[in-house]
Amino acid sequence: MAELATLWIVRHGESTGNVAATQAESAGAELIGLTHRDPDVPLSPTGEEQARATGRWLAGLPPERRPDVAVVSPYLRAVRTAELALAGTGVPVSRDERLRDRELGILDGLTAHGVRARFPDEARRRTRLGKFYYRPPGGESWADVALRLRTLLGDLRRDHEDQRVLLFGHDALVFVLRYLVEGLTETELMALTREQVVMNCSVTGWSADGSGRLTLDTFNDVGHLHRQGARPTWEDEVRAEPV
Repeated sequence: MAELATLWIVRHGESTGNVAATQAESAGAELIGLTHRDPDVPLSPTGEEQARATGRWLAGLPPERRPDVAVVSPYLRAVRTAELALAGTGVPVSRDERLRDRELGILDGLTAHGVRARFPDEARRRTRLGKFYYRPPGGESWADVALRLRTLLGDLRRDHEDQRVLLFGHDALVFVLRYLVEGLTETELMALTREQVVMNCSVTGWSADGSGRLTLDTFNDVGHLHRQGARPTWEDEVRAEPV
């Protein structure tokens, strides 16, 4: 089976939505109070510096380790992260809607408290079904995200065999890619989400092991931000989920 030489995914830099969501959760508010629709949420100044630091890390890689192509979520926060990180590199960039963030439907824009207060039946349904299979009305389950990423991986393997591919996306995608690439079970994936918070501009990567498989090299790594003098952040994504 065709396989990539290397696959990385970078979570976007800190967004203004991340900052607003953290503030709303801390204040016990029901609404995050965003002024943009989710695809249009921009990076914060900290997020822009994180993206530039990621670019300095990429520029410092030896030529044989640099990405051959980049594929980016169409959401503004990911697009801007890629623009800043790849500036001057000449790496070909394309956008793919399959890398968009998970859609939360009627729960979009609510804090966890807001979901419990306004949609208690949905919070109970999520608890009963479990995080992986729960689909909010008008939104996606984690399983839905896995289906679209599975098709993306197939296309990447076909079109970029033996190449180094860099993705820019969102925190849920990092987890779901681990589920797909490493063959994790639902139980293993959900345990991982409880143990880890994917950092802004963190790098997760896999490389070919010589047997036609990708193996994990690094997960949720922000060492390049520390080395480049950028402040790591770990705010939750724009929209909260019921807990």
